[in-house]
Amino acid sequence: MARKSRKTKVSRKANGRLNGAKPFRVGRSRTGLGVFATKPIRKGTYIVEYTGPLLTNKECDEIPDNRYLFEVNNRWTVDGSPRTNVARYINHSCRGNADPMIRDRRIRIKAIRNIEAGDEITYDYGKDHFNAYIKPLGCQCDKCREKRRKERAEVRAANARKRKRLERKLARETAGTPGG
Repeated sequence: MARKSRKTKVSRKANGRLNGAKPFRVGRSRTGLGVFATKPIRKGTYIVEYTGPLLTNKECDEIPDNRYLFEVNNRWTVDGSPRTNVARYINHSCRGNADPMIRDRRIRIKAIRNIEAGDEITYDYGKDHFNAYIKPLGCQCDKCREKRRKERAEVRAANARKRKRLERKLARETAGTPGG
């Protein structure tokens, strides 16, 4: 007996799946766990939804560790702490390749640039979260690491110039003294 096949309408699900395949994976990153593209993601594509219980902002004030709270508006906040929320693993970058889009108390992460397979998916967490959690430890995004690397190189070059000037000055002083 032949099986009847049901035609179902395929739509992009909120968790980033299209036809059952996720365009990302959770893996090790520089700052812990991160989300990486498994195939190219085009600009404008919704990647994943930031999910969790919807809490009032008053309820959120009572939570001691609010690292995964995502404020939707001035009244509601999504508690993204459950591990089933894959979007919680998306790391901060001052120049991210994705951006959160808030609509109807739902937070979806959307690509703002083309993302190549293997690239980490990141977005800017915003000033409040940055100042509270990231700034005290130092931002680990590529842009900030490159900026710090350049600053260290400039300091090393300035110190090398000072040493050379001091060596030349000492050489002149010892050459000018008798018996030296």
